[in-house]
Amino acid sequence: MSSPDHLTPSELGTKEYWNTLYTRELTNHTSNPADIGTIWFDDSDAETKMIQFLNTLPLPQDTTFLDLGCGNGSILLSLREDFPGRALGVDYSPQSIALAKQVASSKDLEDIEFREWDIIGGSYDAVLTDAQKDGWDVVLDKGTFDAISLSEQKEQGRRLCELYPRRVVPLVKKGGVFLVTSCNWTEEELTNWFTGEDAGGAFVVEGRVEYRTFSFGGVKGQTISTLCFRRV
Repeated sequence: MSSPDHLTPSELGTKEYWNTLYTRELTNHTSNPADIGTIWFDDSDAETKMIQFLNTLPLPQDTTFLDLGCGNGSILLSLREDFPGRALGVDYSPQSIALAKQVASSKDLEDIEFREWDIIGGSYDAVLTDAQKDGWDVVLDKGTFDAISLSEQKEQGRRLCELYPRRVVPLVKKGGVFLVTSCNWTEEELTNWFTGEDAGGAFVVEGRVEYRTFSFGGVKGQTISTLCFRRV
């Protein structure tokens, strides 16, 4: 199973873009605590649907969560009502982490952890510690793989999106799940990325989130895709 064709790089794949965005959103939140910044895929209600899907899985209340590319931390904050277990959000933008911590504090949810970490180049020691040394029960990605797929940066002669699936594997506990939402990749393409050679055969498809569909030219589709993979 081969990887899909690459996306054309854009500024959304650069750290500078996200640092600038979260600097602005941090300033806005300081001025107006009700403004927590952008909630990605809010127009498709993706966050709510992801949480609803997670509630259909046989997850205990003490389930642990790792959010990759946490942004303002909104999905972990929303999950708190149903899952009081350990939750960590990571992002390579220090401004994102500052914003997430500030938003969590404004909502009296300071028990949620946020940490600056680069999923491609960061040491696993920062996120696989203590009780999580064997991985997390649930790992989340809401748009992060999209952003990485838009980077033109290469390591070891490969685009970063090619390295991402295998980097995710150790983060997910065996038997745990990886829930990823994308507006750039179809369900078929996500399946190719995360069940093929790039992830070393570590994942199988566990389920999907349904969104409102549209038809064009006789073809039925949806604007975003959310797939759940279980680590075998």
